[in-house]
Amino acid sequence: MNGVLIPHTPIAVDFWSLRRAGSARLFFLSHMHSDHTVGLSSTWARPLYCSPITAFLLHRHLQVSKRWIRALEVGESHVLPLDEIGRETMTVTLMDANHCPGSVMFLFEGYFGTILYTGDFRFTPAMLKEPALSVGKQIHTLYLDNTNCNPALDLPSQHEAAQQIVALIRKHPQHDVKIGLYSLGKESLLEQLALEFQTWVVLSPRRLELVQLLGLADVFTVEEKAGRIHAVNHMEICHSAMLRWNQARPTIAILPTSRKIHSSHPNIHIIPYSDHSSYSELRAFVTALKPCQVLPIVSRQPCRDYFQDSLGPRLPVTLIPDSVQQYMSASSSKPSVLCLLERKLRRPRTQGVVFESPEEKADRFQADRDSKKAKNEDLSGNHEKQPSLHPLRTKKQLFPDRCSSEWEAAPFSESQRMVTVLTAPLGLSVHLRSPEEEFLPPETGEEIGGGPHLVPRGDNDGSAVSRNPRAWGGQDSPQSPSSKAVPLLAPEFSGLALKYLLTPLNFFQARFSSRGFDQQMEKYHKSL
Repeated sequence: MNGVLIPHTPIAVDFWSLRRAGSARLFFLSHMHSDHTVGLSSTWARPLYCSPITAFLLHRHLQVSKRWIRALEVGESHVLPLDEIGRETMTVTLMDANHCPGSVMFLFEGYFGTILYTGDFRFTPAMLKEPALSVGKQIHTLYLDNTNCNPALDLPSQHEAAQQIVALIRKHPQHDVKIGLYSLGKESLLEQLALEFQTWVVLSPRRLELVQLLGLADVFTVEEKAGRIHAVNHMEICHSAMLRWNQARPTIAILPTSRKIHSSHPNIHIIPYSDHSSYSELRAFVTALKPCQVLPIVSRQPCRDYFQDSLGPRLPVTLIPDSVQQYMSASSSKPSVLCLLERKLRRPRTQGVVFESPEEKADRFQADRDSKKAKNEDLSGNHEKQPSLHPLRTKKQLFPDRCSSEWEAAPFSESQRMVTVLTAPLGLSVHLRSPEEEFLPPETGEEIGGGPHLVPRGDNDGSAVSRNPRAWGGQDSPQSPSSKAVPLLAPEFSGLALKYLLTPLNFFQARFSSRGFDQQMEKYHKSL
């Protein structure tokens, strides 16, 4: 992986291992070659800055979500925050790296000074005329592409290498030409060859899509037999492939690369056409910039000793601002406040069971009574006061799928009333409420111990005990004429329910759970 974490900053370039990224919060991608995208995949979920062409390729080929891709225009300066409050910012300028489509150099300017990250690049004198570099800025740290940083490796310029390829093809006028390339890069070389030999260049559909995006000349096609120059994957060029191609037509293969590769067939030609700067070009670049220090991008090939005579004076390390330190020390996996709010709004609320407050219960009790009375007056003309619905009816409404005979109240006669007891404390109706809402316990022992609609108060009209069985069980069928008087409690309600009925209301204390009421009731009966 050819990427760096820039010390004393929250900046990471071509570095995609979050486990090792530490305090990095701003991530930049110089180009789409695989050795600079190790660890970058469709699961990436951090803002990522790159050029517009790289942004297209990143989404198209690595399926990184557009939500996280931030395309920055090349040749322009952009201001980015370095903390969560916007107190500290930096300026980043993107410059063409002359390496592959979308490849850029990053110039960072902030509290840390001026840092230039070249990524992979092929130096041209025009780079020194970039507005961001032509004003004589002092480069404090230069991260340099040192792929070819070797005095023993003498490379021709790209123009010279291209002329070597042209000369080779001219020596084989009757041959098809296979150009071995990586998945990205050297598209301009293919365009130059097509124009030079007035032939179509045959590409894969994937590379054709790319060259159309780049706006190159219309000299490319996917038709296999349309032209004599074919761009193929460099791994396809081997001894067996050369035998197969030459059986069909005379064929030569060209590998435009500065790497030392052994030719396995006499018709495979290695031409030192490179997208990386040569040693002499690196020397010219560093000498012109005079940075305070040079750091290699390819760590396995150190190079700083080659530029000691071209460095400027070292500057002291700048202190990291407090707000940036807090930003860097914050958990990288911690979502922002907005993300938390969005996640909370999207999260389905789990329903819970809580007791009503006395005020809510009293209001609903009165509303139910008035509604019941109005309904009876309209339907039957009976102006007698009617009680509110029994809690059992409320429970049937809350859990309609659980309604069965076990929820029905036993019939009772006119002369003897029955009290139906639920497992919750008497007199408390329940409703569903979100866990986020405040738990509101009953306030007084009267509401806790039993409501007027459960405890017999006599035979007056104001009693809450209904003489209509439909008010208990929620049924519309009339009472059976053969219904007999039943005891105060059915056998299944004996025990705990009976103790509740025999416990004085003023013994219970408010603000207890149902389990707490059970404990109070047991305590009372033990004292007897």
